[in-house]
Amino acid sequence: MLVRGTGLRSYPRLYFEMIAVGFTAIMGMSLGTSFLPILALDLDPSGALVGLVVAAWFLSRVFIELPAGIISDRIGRRKLLIAGVGLSSMGAFLCARADSIYLLILGRAVWGLGTALYFMCNTALIIDITDAKSRGQAMGTFNGIEFIGSFVGTPIGAFLAGYVGYSNVYYFTLVLTLNSLIVAVTSKSLKAAGGGKEERRDHSVRQSLIGLRSIGVVVICMCSFFRMLLMQGIFSTVFELHLKEELLFSLTEIGFAMSLRTGGHIVATISSGYLSNRFGRRNVVMAGFVIDAACLLSLTVMSTLPPLLVVGFVEGIGEGLVFTSLMVLLSDIVHPSVRGGAIGLFRTFQDIGGFLGPIVFMAVYSSFDSRAAFLLAVCVNVLNISLLVLTRRTRGKEESHEE
Repeated sequence: MLVRGTGLRSYPRLYFEMIAVGFTAIMGMSLGTSFLPILALDLDPSGALVGLVVAAWFLSRVFIELPAGIISDRIGRRKLLIAGVGLSSMGAFLCARADSIYLLILGRAVWGLGTALYFMCNTALIIDITDAKSRGQAMGTFNGIEFIGSFVGTPIGAFLAGYVGYSNVYYFTLVLTLNSLIVAVTSKSLKAAGGGKEERRDHSVRQSLIGLRSIGVVVICMCSFFRMLLMQGIFSTVFELHLKEELLFSLTEIGFAMSLRTGGHIVATISSGYLSNRFGRRNVVMAGFVIDAACLLSLTVMSTLPPLLVVGFVEGIGEGLVFTSLMVLLSDIVHPSVRGGAIGLFRTFQDIGGFLGPIVFMAVYSSFDSRAAFLLAVCVNVLNISLLVLTRRTRGKEESHEE
C-alpha cells in the first residue's frame, strides 16, 4: 500500500520493522568506526594495505549493486535483504577472528557485500511504500533513526576497544547484526510487501537498463561517486589518522569526535525531507556540499579538540543534507518499474567511490600530509556543485508515474 500521508502514524508496520533492522545493523557497523584504520595499521605496520582494508568494504559491492537492484525489481526485496543481513553477520565474525591484515580485508569484503544487498533493498522498500510528497520525510526520518545507532555505537566501540581489544569488539557487532537478521526473517509484513511473486516485472533486463539512460541519472550517480570518495577517503581513513598520528588525540577523543559528526548527520538527515520539500532537493544537496567544503577547508588550520568537535558536527550536517536528498532526487526522475535498478546504479557509483577513496587519499596523506588531502577534498566538493548545476529536478514527473 502506497503511503500518501506525511505523519508517522500513516506509515505501515513494515516501515517501523525496517527501522528496527537498520538501527541495530548500523549500531553494530559503527562499533569499529573509531579504530578500524588504527587496527589495520597494527596488523600492517608498513601501512601499504591500510587503505585496502577500508576500500574492501566497497570492492565486493561494485559488482553486485546494479544486478541486485534489477533482480529485486523482478522478484521482490525480501530475499536479497535477508541474504544481505546474513552476509553482514558473517563479515563481522571474520573481522572478530582477524589475526592478519588479509583476514581483516576478507571480513570487510564479505561484510560490504552484505550491506550492499541490505541498504539497496531497504531504500527501495521505503521508496516503494511512499509517494513523492511524503518520501523525503519518510527517508529522512528512517535514515536519521538508523544513524542514531551510529551516534551511539561509535563511542561505545571506542570504549570497548580499550577493555577487550580491537578485534573482540566485532563479537558485539555480530550479536547486534544477528538481532537484525531475526527481525527480518520473522517479519510477516516484509514477506507480504517484498517477497511475493506479484513483485515480478515483465520487462527485460535490457529494457531496465534503457530506462536508466538519462543525463539526470548520470549526474546524480557521479555526485554519489564523489561524495563517497570523500566520505571514505577522508572521514573513514585520513581524518582518524590525522587526529591520532598528527594531533596525538586519544582513542576516546577520536570516538567522541566521530560521534559528534554523526550527531550532526542525524539532525540534518531527519530535517532534510522537510527542507527538500520547501527549498527543492537539488538546492538542499548543493547546500550540503558547500557546508562540507567549508568544513574541510577549516580542518587545514585547526589543531585543538573543541573547535574540531564543532567542525565535525557541522560537517555532519552537510553530509546529512546530501545523504537523503540525493537519493530522493534520483527517485523523482526515474520510473517506478526501474526503481531498484536506478538505486543499484546509484550505489554502484557510490561503491566505486568508496573503494577508491581510501586508496587515493591515503596515497596523498602518505606522500604529503593531511592538509594536502583536505585541500584535494575541497576541490572535489567544488566539482560536485558544478555537476549539480547541469541538472534540474523534473517536477511532477514522479507523481505522473506512480502506480
